[in-house]
Amino acid sequence: MPAATTTYTYRAPSAFDAAVHALALQTSGGRTPAGAAANPRFFDGVLTEPEASAAALLAVADVAAARYYDPRLSGAASLDPVVTAGGGWLRFESFSGCCGVHARLDVPPAGLDGGEVGRGTTNVDINLPLRDALGRLTAREPLGLTVGPDELAVRTGGDRIVEKKVPLPDRWIRGFAETPVIASQFDLRAEVPAAEALRFLRTLPRAGSGNASRGAGWVLANHGRLRTTSRPVPGAVCLPGPQRLTALRRVLRHARGLRLYGPPVTTRSDTQAAAWEISLPAGLRLTLTLSPETGRGFSGEGAVLDDLAGPDVEADAELLSVLLAWDSRIDTAELAAEAGLTVERTRAALTRLGADGRVGYDPAATAYFHRELPFVPGRAEDHNPRLRAARAIVAAGGVRSLGPGLAEVTTTDGRTHRVRGDAGTTRGASACTCQWWAEHRGRRGPCSHALAVRIAADNAGTGATAPGNTGAAQGR
Repeated sequence: MPAATTTYTYRAPSAFDAAVHALALQTSGGRTPAGAAANPRFFDGVLTEPEASAAALLAVADVAAARYYDPRLSGAASLDPVVTAGGGWLRFESFSGCCGVHARLDVPPAGLDGGEVGRGTTNVDINLPLRDALGRLTAREPLGLTVGPDELAVRTGGDRIVEKKVPLPDRWIRGFAETPVIASQFDLRAEVPAAEALRFLRTLPRAGSGNASRGAGWVLANHGRLRTTSRPVPGAVCLPGPQRLTALRRVLRHARGLRLYGPPVTTRSDTQAAAWEISLPAGLRLTLTLSPETGRGFSGEGAVLDDLAGPDVEADAELLSVLLAWDSRIDTAELAAEAGLTVERTRAALTRLGADGRVGYDPAATAYFHRELPFVPGRAEDHNPRLRAARAIVAAGGVRSLGPGLAEVTTTDGRTHRVRGDAGTTRGASACTCQWWAEHRGRRGPCSHALAVRIAADNAGTGATAPGNTGAAQGR
């Protein structure tokens, strides 16, 4: 169920003006260095690659309007894409209605000309008439682009207010928090030229087709070609629900290459998230990040929980927030030095900022970037019931050590579980006797009982960690 309703208020609908070959994107509810802005203006210039840019922008809009799991619910209003301006870049982002696909279009300085890029984040209006116009775009001359309302029209009262009221699901907000943490654990697994990308992606089923498998396969690069396999092998990338890559078809004729990103794979790996990136002219990139299963959105992955449970994370995140300046690439080591923190604490604080939608992650740059999503921050614990439950257990004195690597946890309703660590387990994967562990075995983050053990150890000031907690997340 949606937690709230958000209202987009635009001064006019976004439109394509064929007479001057210009695209005017209207903005709503943004954040800038000067604070909140009703309709910020971030750019006024040209897109140097008009056809590729228009096709990629449509792909981001396609994902925002899609539900890849249970498409019968696709009639619900979709959330408008988010655009972040900073460091000379424009980044457009969206989530699918099922919260299982994240799309991002990165437009670098080489893709923009004639105007200075501002700083901030806002929603942009992508309406049906605009989509139709962009879909028919064939002219090869540069395409004019404005991001934000026409200042002259605002001063003369020539604006026409457009309002959209749509649900703002907690799952959408949580997905924006989870994906940067998950993507920060990705490495480049494969890179193939445009011809091979075209060949492979055209063999995949389309969304809604009768042959669109909802299962998960694996993709491996071998001598410059991609092949599928039914089981995980080292070097492979998971492809859960291939129909969810349909939006990439929009840009295939402009593609310069394809890169695949994912976490390390062993022969015992379960289904995993992965990112598929199409490189385009002028350095543009369109990236789709897929959740581990078609019916499993990013909002429940629990990737942020270990970092959010740290004792210093709130203060550290507050410190880092004043150092960010809509940078298009955040160097974690430099930021740590500037803040006087360890790299480990800086990464945890970036996770905390990500939980409020204040940073994203770009696997191609192996770095975070600053953004401020246009919703109320400070809701991280509201969106993570396991973290709330863990803190309640600790507050009630429900954690009791039984010796090295073993603890007994009593929940607030009187049930008792045992949490056991293993030096070979990954971060957040402490074994527990609870039902959550039995079902997921650490694949979707720690259970509330393992979190409680870690929080209790941190609170005790012993320097100990929760059983099985092996240290900092291995992001870059």
